[in-house]
Amino acid sequence: MITSLMWGFSKSLPMAIAARALSGAGNGNVGIIRTTVAEMVPFKELQPRAFSIMPLVWNIGSIFGPTIGGALANPLNVKPGEQFRNPSFLQRFPYSPPNIVSACFFAVGIIVGILFLEETLETLQGRRDYGLRLGDKLKGLARSHAMKLDDILHWRSSRPVDSEHEPLLKDTETGTHESLQKSLAVKHKAPSFREVLNPQAMLNLFVYTLLAMHNMAYDQLLPVYMQYPSIHSHSKYVTKPGTTNNPLHFAGGFSLDHFRIGLVSTCYGVLGMLIQFFIFPPVARRLGVLYCLKWCACVFPIAYFLMPFTALMPTQASQVGACFAVMTLKCFCGIFAFPCSTILLTNSASSLRVLGTLNGFATSTSAIGRAAGPAIGGAVFTAGVKAGYIVAPWWTFSALAMLAAIPVFWLEEGEGFGGDNGEVSDEEDIEEILDEEGWEGEAGAAGEPGPGMMPIYQPEEEEEEAYGGIGGLLSKTTTRSSMVMDDSEASTPIAGKSRQGSQAGSLHALSRRGSRRVMRRTSIPFGMGGEGISRRYSSNLGQSFGTAGSYHGQ
Repeated sequence: MITSLMWGFSKSLPMAIAARALSGAGNGNVGIIRTTVAEMVPFKELQPRAFSIMPLVWNIGSIFGPTIGGALANPLNVKPGEQFRNPSFLQRFPYSPPNIVSACFFAVGIIVGILFLEETLETLQGRRDYGLRLGDKLKGLARSHAMKLDDILHWRSSRPVDSEHEPLLKDTETGTHESLQKSLAVKHKAPSFREVLNPQAMLNLFVYTLLAMHNMAYDQLLPVYMQYPSIHSHSKYVTKPGTTNNPLHFAGGFSLDHFRIGLVSTCYGVLGMLIQFFIFPPVARRLGVLYCLKWCACVFPIAYFLMPFTALMPTQASQVGACFAVMTLKCFCGIFAFPCSTILLTNSASSLRVLGTLNGFATSTSAIGRAAGPAIGGAVFTAGVKAGYIVAPWWTFSALAMLAAIPVFWLEEGEGFGGDNGEVSDEEDIEEILDEEGWEGEAGAAGEPGPGMMPIYQPEEEEEEAYGGIGGLLSKTTTRSSMVMDDSEASTPIAGKSRQGSQAGSLHALSRRGSRRVMRRTSIPFGMGGEGISRRYSSNLGQSFGTAGSYHGQ
């Protein structure tokens, strides 16, 4: 926030460069956010959706940011070096308005982070956070005022508070939860470099650095290219085609002003958001992140190779249209490549404990690429337009992209941190859990329950007949509080013992990650006999209907 204001109020090139340097030196949030997402979502099947959040919000910002910048920058159209006798605020600092707005957005983000952002690192989750406490108090205060306003305005009919809307277990002591969290906060020694930088992690860092290099170079040069005088103008800075026998000897842009450049960037951001939200997650899940990254690495050079020829279109509208078509191709590649590379880097870590350090390395090494790319692109662009070759910087990017595509084919897709990859069958998963807990019994022939065995699922029709058919009535007015096995499936025998009286009322869920079916076992409270009661329609009936599935006592 501070460096954004410094940038907007810069009056000299050294001050502007210093503001940007301080901004980069003090901003490590990219690595932190990646680590936070990885700690919250360790499962590989969920990673494409989870890791698309960061580029998604980036594209949302890309929609509004260029529009705000283009509309507010230099409102009085002050020329560089222009002097005024009694300059106004906007004449002294013509580029301050968009940066003031940017600082306001930063302030909102800082406040939200302090009050509501929770720690995801397991070893620090028990640390006392006064910001979160203040945020909880503010949320409680807002909730109480909202309820009072509802009662006053009668927006919803008042109803008595029942046990369905209250937690079954309440804290009896205020410090119970905190003491539990503090017990988890065990100190571990810092991971070694060998743990962090394994061969695949180093290869992923190299790929990510080169990816950041040519992408940042492209993003920085594109508005300069759009603003550069068109080959159809009479500017002395352009080189018209046909002046020599070399068909590549031309140099020109689109002659766009900053407002139209901002509008094009906004459309680009909208396109990126749609691709990010609707196309990337299903495609990445279907084809795999490594396969997608390989394709993107091969397409990047083509997009850069085609870009300079958009300046040869006959009109400005056709130039912008052709440019946007190439930008769309590059947008697909960028939207897919960065999340895929981030997922591969995350899964290359040896454990979640080293992930923060690895993402810190990724942020630092990619910063080298982000700094080198625009420097290379700017230098080659200057030399190229002086010599009359606008193709020079774009083909340089194409060469860098081809170089960056080579190590991608040596990458391997890691296992992630979510356990098995969904290759274990339901039966194997359940048997493993039952064996660990000491359950006994053997299956009978033809799938019939053997000694010590009992079915855990009762068909819907039998349940409704046994209990007066309440399912048909409640199914229209309630929602399921837990997933149950499909009605079409037969009863599945599961080994088990009858539970002792001291174990009555306990609930254990046997679930398999990645499956939509959850099977539960429960003991039968005293006085209920051998018949279990379905929890199928328990969402509006409290906890009185037991659990999904029952088992019969011996």
